[in-house]
Amino acid sequence: MEKKIYNDSGIEIEQLYQQGDTDPLRENPGEFPFTRGIRPDMYRSKLWTMRQYAGFSTAAESNKRYQYLLGQGVSGLSVAFDLPTQIGYDSDHDLAEGEVGKVGVAIDSIRDMEELFAGISLEKITTSMTINATGFILLAFYVALAKQQGADLKKISGTVQNDILKEYAARGTYIYPPKPSMRIITDIFEWCGKEMPKWNTISISGYHIREAGSTAVQELAFTLANGKAYVKSAIDKGLDINKFGKRLSFFFNAHNDLFEEVAKFRAARRMWAHIMKELGADDPQAMMLRFHAQTGGSTLTAQQPVNNIARVTIQALSAVLGGTQSLHTNGYDEALGLPTEEAAAIALRTQQIIGFESGVTQTVDPLGGSYFIESLTNSVEASAWELIRRIDEMGGSVDAIEQGFIQNEIAKSAYDHQRKVETGEKIIVSVNAFESDEKDYTKIFRIDDSIRKIQTDKLSALRRERDPARCDHILQLLNDQAASGENLMPTVIEAVEAKCTLGEIADTLREVFGEYKG
Repeated sequence: MEKKIYNDSGIEIEQLYQQGDTDPLRENPGEFPFTRGIRPDMYRSKLWTMRQYAGFSTAAESNKRYQYLLGQGVSGLSVAFDLPTQIGYDSDHDLAEGEVGKVGVAIDSIRDMEELFAGISLEKITTSMTINATGFILLAFYVALAKQQGADLKKISGTVQNDILKEYAARGTYIYPPKPSMRIITDIFEWCGKEMPKWNTISISGYHIREAGSTAVQELAFTLANGKAYVKSAIDKGLDINKFGKRLSFFFNAHNDLFEEVAKFRAARRMWAHIMKELGADDPQAMMLRFHAQTGGSTLTAQQPVNNIARVTIQALSAVLGGTQSLHTNGYDEALGLPTEEAAAIALRTQQIIGFESGVTQTVDPLGGSYFIESLTNSVEASAWELIRRIDEMGGSVDAIEQGFIQNEIAKSAYDHQRKVETGEKIIVSVNAFESDEKDYTKIFRIDDSIRKIQTDKLSALRRERDPARCDHILQLLNDQAASGENLMPTVIEAVEAKCTLGEIADTLREVFGEYKG
């Protein structure tokens, strides 16, 4: 009897795929529904943006890493923020103790943003900021700095992640309840549409859903369902889908199953094009799914960490074969701590070798037409549509999250994966097979707790030099506008220019919106 093999999403993988297992391709790259890519020539004329996610300690220390990465050939920066910054606490807040500068850079005020990008022209780079609950405040810091530099806001490009729904479902760095959080997101859509037209106003993220333990199919379905919720919210605000739709982007995980990941990325484009068309878009640019990919952090092993270079290479290759617009490759040592400069350089070189030496960029959609890839793309899509149908029946992503459906589905998949690893049904090299007793001498990059003292001193100095009456006036205005429903972005920008801190702005809105308890 022939052995049945299933991938992690539960899709049966046949022994052989042949002509007739899938319909022939009926589209070219750059044509609706963009299964084969969003541009006719893809990487033949321009490679993806090579980003390296970085941020730690103080803004000044992170700036040194950015200068190093730019010198090594990165074409875009990607900023990691520490946990207090992500959930709206200044570094001197009691709840920030022990976390300042640990998993990202601490940004409390416009002074930190000035240090973070010292010597870097915001007009000449693109910046991705992985920030959600406080994304509007970090965007305000960035805008204020661009204005200081004399930059034309119409030329500033980059992305703010700004995806709060996946925080409720998978990650947990939320502040406000869903409805006011969605209001803030659409405020960003509206303001950027007028003032920063080249800025991507949201990066709808499947990455963290996958990191929490979902399958590839769940990552795809839950991410696109969240995307539908954001689009509907913007339409309800009166925004034009053909305009704001062009500034939406996505953020996906690139995992180890090379072919399933390629199929996922191809299916994602096709599904999103149909979703946007159904919601009223008729401009092809508004129906294109553009995405950033990052290699899978949860796949990295602390055991034999150098093996992670091979994992990251496979994952990065899947993103490129799947048609990514931007890519971050993890350092091999990130299961142990923050990446060292050596690990960050190897990660970047991995992208460069794929881009300039592998030959996979010379033709568009190189796996297109493969019986296996086309069949798998269809299977991934069909399974994802079934999940989206269930979410739609619940009333959409917000309702599905409030009912616990998405969280429970992710938890069940995470449990199933761990069970298979522990029973040996799924092999993880160096974890449950091919282990080694050799001592590992990988250097670990750690951040000490002295960073909090540095940040606290800077905050004290900032509060002494600013105009307190002006700050109080602006924060009261922000409070009033939060209650009245006005767009918050202009006042938040005014607040950061007046040297109000991130925590003060977040707390002002806590008074109006309250906090989400989960």
